[in-house]
Amino acid sequence: MAVTASPVSQRERQVIDLSFLLNHASHVLATRMTAAFAEIGITPRDYCVLAHAMSGEYTQIELAKLSDLDKTTMLNTLDELERAGYAVRRPSPADRRVRIVAVTPAGAGLVATGHQVADRVHGEVLDALRPQERQAFTGALTGLVTGLLAEPVECDRPVRRARVPG
Repeated sequence: MAVTASPVSQRERQVIDLSFLLNHASHVLATRMTAAFAEIGITPRDYCVLAHAMSGEYTQIELAKLSDLDKTTMLNTLDELERAGYAVRRPSPADRRVRIVAVTPAGAGLVATGHQVADRVHGEVLDALRPQERQAFTGALTGLVTGLLAEPVECDRPVRRARVPG
């Protein structure tokens, strides 16, 4: 018997369950992205790291922060990207103990293709909405993530952030 995810009964609630809606939408979008990136042989995390690495000369630690990854996950991801020939780590000219991540030509081509994959998936999702809904949705969501929901709040029990599978 298949069980479909659903919010806690709305009858007992005063306000719509945004946590459920946003978490469910995020999870399903992540599965769509993972499936789409598999078509080109990488994960969304690989794409994220490569795309960030192309935007400047970053150390592994800086790139981990930009990509919202812990150090261990970043090291494993870079190991895989290096083995595949998409990235290289080279000593920093400023501090030879530090490694700068550079994207190879093959990696740059993969990022360009990855942009098309991400745009396709995002476009499919947005195309499920009528044009005026699209504008209202993206405008409202942008307003939230640049306003009230821009930064996490301090809490006694830290909330683990969901990671994109890969």
